[in-house]
Amino acid sequence: MSQSETIIALKSALPANIWSEDEDVIAPYLHEWRDRWQGTTPLLLRPKSTGEVAKIVQICAHNKTPIMIQGGNTGLVGGQTPQGEILLSTQRLNKIRSVSADNMSLVCEAGTTLAQAQDAADGVGLKFPLSLASEGSCTIGGNLSTNAGGVHVLKYGTAKELTFGVEAVLPDGSIFNGLTDLRKDNTGYDLSRLLLGAEGTLGIITAASLKLFPKPKETLRVMAALTDPDAALDLLNTVRIGQHLAMFELIPRLGMEYVTTHIPNMRDPFSQAYPWYVLLEWEFDIQGQAQDFATTALEKAMQAGGLLDAVIATSETQSRALLALRENLSASQKPIGATIKHDITVPVSRVAAFIKEANHAVTQHTPNCRPLPFGHLGDGNIHYNIGQPETMDAKAFMALESEMNEIVYNIVDAHAGSISAEHGIGTLKKEQLQKRADPAKLAMMKSIKTALDPDGIMNPRLIF
Repeated sequence: MSQSETIIALKSALPANIWSEDEDVIAPYLHEWRDRWQGTTPLLLRPKSTGEVAKIVQICAHNKTPIMIQGGNTGLVGGQTPQGEILLSTQRLNKIRSVSADNMSLVCEAGTTLAQAQDAADGVGLKFPLSLASEGSCTIGGNLSTNAGGVHVLKYGTAKELTFGVEAVLPDGSIFNGLTDLRKDNTGYDLSRLLLGAEGTLGIITAASLKLFPKPKETLRVMAALTDPDAALDLLNTVRIGQHLAMFELIPRLGMEYVTTHIPNMRDPFSQAYPWYVLLEWEFDIQGQAQDFATTALEKAMQAGGLLDAVIATSETQSRALLALRENLSASQKPIGATIKHDITVPVSRVAAFIKEANHAVTQHTPNCRPLPFGHLGDGNIHYNIGQPETMDAKAFMALESEMNEIVYNIVDAHAGSISAEHGIGTLKKEQLQKRADPAKLAMMKSIKTALDPDGIMNPRLIF
């Protein structure tokens, strides 16, 4: 059956208020915030229930019609932008179904924003620790489909580790109910985890049961100034005491300059410029420990060398201001022109060597390009972005993307790393995945995809 016949079947089977062919209504769903991908779709579907999602998929499966799934449209690898497929947005699946302080769990639908999930946990005196700069607009379904990480992976783990189970509509339209509060369940394969990180290629996550945690009694943020990434690793080893360290984010001087120049109301917390910075955060279960702990740890680091200065947040306002410097790093790069971006991970012990080698290699390839490595040093995930030279045309610079990717990913491979840490594969990295992944892994992935989605209708252009 043709796509047009599928559209007729969908429109006749669904309430009129969940589908649209209006170009003005559809337009915001067809481009992402970096303006890199522009999409097309003949039909936008915005279901309000799992049952409606199931009906949509049943019709598409019967007719073998491809469908693209989109959450908050904050993805960075092209995985949410349709190229002619029918588009299903999960944004109206946004109910908080239940919150249990006793079970320390939260069940919410896939279109719930991360901020809404955090607020729901806060309402019962608990914490959902996943934290991203886009948390006001990114959705839980998207977070789980890409196995999002964020700034608190160091202590709490990725989205996979924060999830008990999911509800999902499978490629044949059947509903998998994996929602649970159980912390132990050895009744066969963990099918929910199969869907986590699958980028919507094996099914549409419609709801999730999330793990909540006790709120820390006290939190303290510090911005540390350092000589180089080696000193940052030394600092990490010094301050990683007990279970207190929750965040350890690396920022180069260039990043600090971008944020304080391009983002309103951002200012450098130091009176002079330093080569590198680390934003770190400690959490404490007992009130009154933070200041003494921080002072002792930082004095020890200062004596060891490499730590040049530090600003300890003494108020909630100052703490938020320090975090904003990190959270606005991505947005602050937009005014500089074209940027070639990488989301890589290497063993923590190799981060400094990776940065040194990559910076040398890319500047040798393209003199005056502006590498900006930043991010989650505590778990080895570095966002390695390369800005265009000020004298080069943006289009000419982006024409070098494939060459730059080869340079960066070859160095990642040499350090036993991964070409994707938390953003996923999408369409952007699928050729690199085919080239670099273990053949046995690829074969297993393709077998699973074929078994669950034999007609390839779910996010058909992603990963493979």
